Amino acid sequence: MRKLIVQQWVTVDNIAAEEDGGLSFVSGEPFSKTDTSAFKASVMGFIDSVDTMILGANTYAQSKGYWPSADEQGEYGEKLNNLTKFVASSKLDDAPWGDFSAATVTRDPVATIRELKEQSGKDIWLWGSLTLMRSLLDAGVVDEVQMRVCPVSRGKGTRMFEDQQDLKLLEATPFENGVVLLRYEIKKVSR
Repeated sequence: MRKLIVQQWVTVDNIAAEEDGGLSFVSGEPFSKTDTSAFKASVMGFIDSVDTMILGANTYAQSKGYWPSADEQGEYGEKLNNLTKFVASSKLDDAPWGDFSAATVTRDPVATIRELKEQSGKDIWLWGSLTLMRSLLDAGVVDEVQMRVCPVSRGKGTRMFEDQQDLKLLEATPFENGVVLLRYEIKKVSR
């Protein structure tokens, strides 16, 4: 069965979005063709492990104008743009993605994820989308959380977790650029 993997870039103080909604703290982007670091291998390994991406409407709105034409992102951008995409939205009717296949709009992301998990394929990636992430955690459909912890703090902003979560550590890997990958399995709690 496919897994739903949440991946968030966060600060050491658990900020996933700055007060203005920005992500200026994200560091160590591995998109240079000459980069042969373990960090780049980790990021590329992750994108190779998924074939479907789900986004919330706000993350989609922030991404659709950049990523489809982000040639400077190289192989990473090409792979990201070619993923099957779903956008969770109660207002959108369509979700174009530049010259690439449009995203499918879903009004019921929990049902969509349950259906996708039953299909064959690689894992499913929830990209950003904190509000959607929280609703999917509450629904019990998230299998794994990956945090790419950047070596900075912000003090204020939107925290990744607002409520209690029980997690089981799967991996903790530091990289030469100061970023640490933390992978956690979500402990399923009977409700």
